[in-house]
Amino acid sequence: MRTRGLLLVCLAGVVWGTIGPAVQVVHDRSGLSPFTIGAYRAAAAVLVLVVAAVGVGRLRECLDEGLRHWRRITAAGLFTAGFQLLFFVAVLWAGVSVGTMVCLGFAPVLLLVLGSVQRRRPPSASQVSTVVLAVTGLLLVSLAGGAHIEAPHPALGLLAAVGSGTCYALSTETSAPLSRRLDTLTMTTTTTLVVGAALIPAGLIVGHAHLVTADVTSWLLIGYLGAVTLALGYALLFTGLRTTPSGAAVVATLLEPVTAVLIAVVFLGERLTVAGVVGALMIGVAIGSLGRKQEPAPQ
Repeated sequence: MRTRGLLLVCLAGVVWGTIGPAVQVVHDRSGLSPFTIGAYRAAAAVLVLVVAAVGVGRLRECLDEGLRHWRRITAAGLFTAGFQLLFFVAVLWAGVSVGTMVCLGFAPVLLLVLGSVQRRRPPSASQVSTVVLAVTGLLLVSLAGGAHIEAPHPALGLLAAVGSGTCYALSTETSAPLSRRLDTLTMTTTTTLVVGAALIPAGLIVGHAHLVTADVTSWLLIGYLGAVTLALGYALLFTGLRTTPSGAAVVATLLEPVTAVLIAVVFLGERLTVAGVVGALMIGVAIGSLGRKQEPAPQ
């Protein structure tokens, strides 16, 4: 069961790896800002999950269960919204490579420290080596993925990336115990409702100058971003978190930048560098070590 959970988290990382290329295509074709795209993505996810809950006759049950755990649901949703919003800011102000590296690299390190504080003992050598291997691989993949552009606000972008990584780590840590109490549909629906309540107004306010497009492909991709990368992606994550510790899950989702780089190479004409290959292999080895020796998920 633990291996299955880890595989589901890995699959979530692969699904999330399609976000960057899809957002890039939508932005290029429609001119919509990433914030506006994020707002529509959240709206599409909410619609899909509500329709699914209504379809199986469980919407009222999902909402009632969400209300019973409203504090943790709200925290998980707000941390998730903060992660996504700050990540967009980091990418815009510091560049894709720096934003990705700092955000996704900071999260497993933070969870390693938090776990040690909670257990009141230092992390094991295997835990440290796994995180170091994964973060080093992420650095190589991030440097290999994408053109080097001038960062308009590097210092603020770096702070946004740290904030995004912090929200990512805390959203995973907050969601893990709740995922073992609630079923996947309830957990995903109620959390996404909070995400939508935060991201939809913010995205539409920031992108108020340009909110619509006549490009059908862009709307189809936005639907994909909501239904697959948000609704399905987090359903996979929440299901996997039932048997996968949050720290291991954060490392496993580092397949996201690996997938994004591969898509850019295959479909967007970018070159795959030696550093990118080595980094991807290092992340793969780190995830493999999680599969061989996982810590028990806390109850």
